[in-house]
Amino acid sequence: MPLPPTTTPSGDEPPIRGRDDACPGALRLHPADDGSLARIRVPGGLLTARQAAVVGRVAEELGDGRLDITSRGNLQVRGLEAGCGAELAARLRTAGLLPSDRHDRVRNVVASPLSGLDGEGYADVTAWVRELDAALCGGTPAEHGELSGLSGRFLFALDDGRGDVATLGADVTLIATPDGGALLRMAATACRADGAGADRRVVADDVAQQGAGGGSDTPRAVLWVRGGDAPRAAALAAAEFLTRARESGTRAWRVRELPAQHAVTTEGVAARLAAAGIDAVPQPDAPGPRTPQPPPAPGLVTGPEGRHAVSVAVPLGRADADQWRLLTTLASRSGADELRMTPWRGVVLPGLSPDDARDACSALSEAGLVTAPDSPWLGVGACTGRPGCAKSLADVRADTARMVADTERAAGGTARGAAGAERRAGDTAREAAGAGQVAGDTAPGDERDEPGPGAGPAPGLVLEPGPDPGLVPEPGPGPGTEPGPGIAPLPVYVSGCERRCGHPGGRWVDALATGDAGYRVAVRGAGRDTPEADSVDVTAEQLADAVAAARGTT
Repeated sequence: MPLPPTTTPSGDEPPIRGRDDACPGALRLHPADDGSLARIRVPGGLLTARQAAVVGRVAEELGDGRLDITSRGNLQVRGLEAGCGAELAARLRTAGLLPSDRHDRVRNVVASPLSGLDGEGYADVTAWVRELDAALCGGTPAEHGELSGLSGRFLFALDDGRGDVATLGADVTLIATPDGGALLRMAATACRADGAGADRRVVADDVAQQGAGGGSDTPRAVLWVRGGDAPRAAALAAAEFLTRARESGTRAWRVRELPAQHAVTTEGVAARLAAAGIDAVPQPDAPGPRTPQPPPAPGLVTGPEGRHAVSVAVPLGRADADQWRLLTTLASRSGADELRMTPWRGVVLPGLSPDDARDACSALSEAGLVTAPDSPWLGVGACTGRPGCAKSLADVRADTARMVADTERAAGGTARGAAGAERRAGDTAREAAGAGQVAGDTAPGDERDEPGPGAGPAPGLVLEPGPDPGLVPEPGPGPGTEPGPGIAPLPVYVSGCERRCGHPGGRWVDALATGDAGYRVAVRGAGRDTPEADSVDVTAEQLADAVAAARGTT
């Protein structure tokens, strides 16, 4: 049950941006309490085993040894010392992870992580990922414009037709179709021409509910293009956004921020594509992808031709040096020689034989990673907390790990994975608890506007810097009620202060620190600032029981 996307407050008019976004990159490091932070863009989450090994060494030799998987399938290295930027950049360039300095922060691409691995979907979009990345970094300026002007929050999503990443509220989405083509879909503009702000609590995938036109007053642009043209069409659509943003004078970071009179239109995108020799057919009534699929559940993934994959969730999105080394080693032994990071802070290892896949599951579980679809970690998120955040009242990551371990013990599980994660979270917090959270990237200022997923599949989800306002799940059970058949328990988010950075959208259980050892637990509804019912004050030791009651799982 991934966490639902973060909500974005509605406004009375489009924002006027007086500066560039502050998203960190591999070249723009972000100062934090535990040292500097670097965010390494990994389009589609695709890493070769060699690249993964390089990043692991970078984390161990230049950072604190751990790696955060972000809600866009990117990587973060923390604890970097001042003055290491040049060496970091040189290592990443050599590994092919920094193909263009000028485009470092704009390579934000999520893709269906199981594409081509399980026989689902209409196309293997990994080829689209590589073509789009090449277009972003090296496209002809006369055709695409200078795409380095995109903000670090702008997001592309490449969905193979199963509907997993199409729900993440990207600015430009490609959805594979059964006829070998793709739907090119732009995000809807959230602000109306009359100056009134559309309610940006609208679901990110309003296509699933209302068709491709979306739920905003300003219809989104949707066109059909040939599959072979899809990546280049996506880059051109981003260029059209930049044109509209310049015309608006707002310096908008995201498509949804454009005023309606400067919205990206079907006609505008079609004209740009035609000028580049790409045939495009407007699809005003096109449905979204087939019934949206959930993110990959932890465990074995059966594929064609006897090959398997292993899907792993990483608790709170952080892998220590030993865990990352194990993932890299397993990837190097597979036929695919790659690993795929997911927008749900997980990893997929493709190309394994059935026996190797089962052995890998066992080894990964022993290492404290999640390989079971019923893990209590799923749907649980937390902010940075102490000591990584000066505003936090508690070490929320360690308290979250204790809560999960208590939940598993109460359920009669072995608690091995949860207990190991609890120990790791305690170590992390004592050394430098600033890890990437389950619900978005961790750099200040990024999380509230970024839906970012939770630790592995669970309902809903939340993203790194950038997606449209989030996916709002179907109304779930109220506090203290048992979820009905097929209804996942509410997501949980543990916060160290009233800002609740990175919290999910939709309905969620809010566990807010009130001091060193106390929490206030309540259920909050989609887009509302007030809890749905009376809150309950508990100690950290009572957190598991209080959260279970609020989720309706007791």
